Amino acid sequence: MELASLGFDGWFEERAAPFRQEGYAIARVTAVDRDAFLVRNQLGELQAELAGRLRFTVQSAVDLPCVGDWVCVRLTPPGGPAIIHGVLPRKTFLRRKRPGKSVDFQMIAANIDVAFIVQGCQYDFNLPRLDRYLVMTNDGRIEPRIVLSKMDLVSGDELRRQMDEIRNNGISAGILPLSNSTGIGLRAFRECLEPGRTYCLIGSSGVGKTTLINRLMGGEALETRSVSGTGEGTHTTARRQLVVLDGGAMLIDTPGMRELGLLGTGKGVDATFGEVGGHSALCRFADCTHTREPGCAVLAALDAGELSEDRYQSYLKLRQEAEYHDMSRVEKRRKDRAFGRYVKTVKKDLKGRHNRP
Repeated sequence: MELASLGFDGWFEERAAPFRQEGYAIARVTAVDRDAFLVRNQLGELQAELAGRLRFTVQSAVDLPCVGDWVCVRLTPPGGPAIIHGVLPRKTFLRRKRPGKSVDFQMIAANIDVAFIVQGCQYDFNLPRLDRYLVMTNDGRIEPRIVLSKMDLVSGDELRRQMDEIRNNGISAGILPLSNSTGIGLRAFRECLEPGRTYCLIGSSGVGKTTLINRLMGGEALETRSVSGTGEGTHTTARRQLVVLDGGAMLIDTPGMRELGLLGTGKGVDATFGEVGGHSALCRFADCTHTREPGCAVLAALDAGELSEDRYQSYLKLRQEAEYHDMSRVEKRRKDRAFGRYVKTVKKDLKGRHNRP
């Protein structure tokens, strides 16, 4: 398979020159399982591992390869793994705050054209969570589309209500209802997939992401678990992986994400809540927080019914969360730099003592 068929377009070609050296090749990461990688290029799919220099010189785990990345590899004799020596710049990315108390990024996938945000109609439909996914995709410059799965488990009226609720909330992304069980909507989904483009499925565990890929591939290509007796999904994906469909489109499956912490997503919040930004341009103060200031056009729009209360509250919550984590990360980096200077000072002092007569 040629690199162009895997999504290697002119944007990457312009940035690949420093990586094109004799004995090295360009490949795309198709799976990551801890420290083990699968990469794919004209030679097919190969096992790969990180070069020691790359592993120990990167400043953050974010700089290590993730699914969808283009990497520079050195091929070894037949039977041996390819060695990853570098990661090409990313055109787009999907990331979140690392789960738990750590204030850092976690890469989900990279170089995605369209992200399908999957929510189940029966148990999983949740607008605040949908807003979080939209912030993540907008932050990474990825086009979002919404898939309402398991439509066979709700009435037609309920499905229309959910779609209206999305539109009434100011969300303009395309909406596609479907059912993996009955097959309704699968043809329309297939028609959205274009050869050479990369798509990903994101959403909670059990909403049918992996089952959808298996339907598209005509079998059980990816492992899942059964659905619970209540009808609530329990399908699980153990690792992120990129598959190439028969039509030439590429699809990345991702494990369900319980935590969707936001970090460094100021632009993503603004892009997701564009209607708030439209009003904020008319605020009296440039640094208006849209909470209590006189002359706030956002609050005026809220009072006039031009902006919904739910939408406004979601905006405030996500913006404040992102700002809080951003400040925490700045403080963490400041402390890390101070500690680094301290370590250098101690080493210098020890070296000085050692050299004394």
